Amino acid sequence: MSRPAGLDLHVGRYLFANKMRRVKRFPLVTMLEPLELCNLACAGCGRVREYHDVTDRRLSVEECLDAVRSAAAPIVSISGGEPLLHPQIDEIVRSIRDDGRYMYLCTNGLLLEENLDRFEPSRRLCFVVHLDGTREVHDAVTDRAGTYDTAISAIREALRRGHRVCTNSTLFHGTDVADVHGLFRELTDMGVEGLMVSPGYAYEDAPDQELFLQRQESIEVFRHVLDPSRGFAFYNNPLYLDFLRGERQYDCAAWTTVTYTVLGWRLPCYVIADRHTDELADLYADDLWESYGPGRDKRCVNCMMHSSFEGASVLDAFRHPSALFRLMLGSRGGPR
Repeated sequence: MSRPAGLDLHVGRYLFANKMRRVKRFPLVTMLEPLELCNLACAGCGRVREYHDVTDRRLSVEECLDAVRSAAAPIVSISGGEPLLHPQIDEIVRSIRDDGRYMYLCTNGLLLEENLDRFEPSRRLCFVVHLDGTREVHDAVTDRAGTYDTAISAIREALRRGHRVCTNSTLFHGTDVADVHGLFRELTDMGVEGLMVSPGYAYEDAPDQELFLQRQESIEVFRHVLDPSRGFAFYNNPLYLDFLRGERQYDCAAWTTVTYTVLGWRLPCYVIADRHTDELADLYADDLWESYGPGRDKRCVNCMMHSSFEGASVLDAFRHPSALFRLMLGSRGGPR
C-alpha cells in the first residue's frame, strides 16, 4: 500500500499558492492535541509530565475545527496525550475530514483495535502507531508488558479493515540497529503504508535525559538504520532522510509545524513551549525566530526533529530543481 496520490497534489497546490503570494512563513502541518492525558508514561516522553496540571481538559469538536481552520495547513496530525481517550475523537476526525484535510491520528495502539468501529476507512485518514522496537525493547520503553503485542494486533486488524496505517519510531541513545531493522521488516511484511523515523528530543520534563542522542551520534545511528539496501519504505521524505544521515543541512523551520493544545498554540514550536498563545500570528513574528534554532538557543543544539526540519527540506526543494526531483521521485512508492 502506498500513500494517496491526492495527498501530494493537495500539498503541492497549497505550497504553490503560498509561494505565488510570496508568503514568508506558513504551516505545512497542524499538530492538534485535543487532550494531554495518556494511558502510558513512556521514558522518552515529556508531554504527560509537562501538562500534568491540565490532563482533565478536553478541546471540543468546535475548538479543534477552529484551530485547524485558523492554521489552514493541508495536513493535520492529531496527537496528545493519547487521542483515542477523547470521547469525541471520532467526531473530531469526521469534522476535519469533511473540511477537506488529510489527517494522521497518532496513537500508541493500546485502544485502537477496540475503537476501529468508530472510524470509516478513508484516504484522508491514516493511523500512525508508535513503536520503538520489537517486543522486548518497546515494552521496556513503555514500561508495560504487552504493549507491543497489543499494538501489532491493532495494526493487523486496521489493515484488514482497509484503513491506512503507518508507524512512527523514535530512536534513542543505545539504539539496537538490528532490533530496529527487525521491527521494520515485520511491519513491512504486514503491509503498513510507510515507516516514520525521528531522533528523540530531550524534553526538559522527560525523566531519563541519558536516553537522548547527541547530533553527531544521531547521524551515525541513522546512517545504519536508513540503509537503502534494506528496501524499507520510509514515510519521511527522502531529503529529510538525507538530513538525518548528515548528507544535507537545513536551518530550523519549526514554524512549518504549528501545535495547538488545551492551553492554546505552543510557542515557539512542537518541542519547546516557553509560553502558549491564543494568537497564531505570534508564531510568525520575525523577531521570534531570531531567538530559536541551533546556534541561537542551547535547547535546540541537538534537535533534528521532523517537526522542525522536514518542513525545511520541503521548502528548500522548491528552490533547487535537483532536490525537487528527488523529493518527487521519492514520494511515489518503493523505498523513500
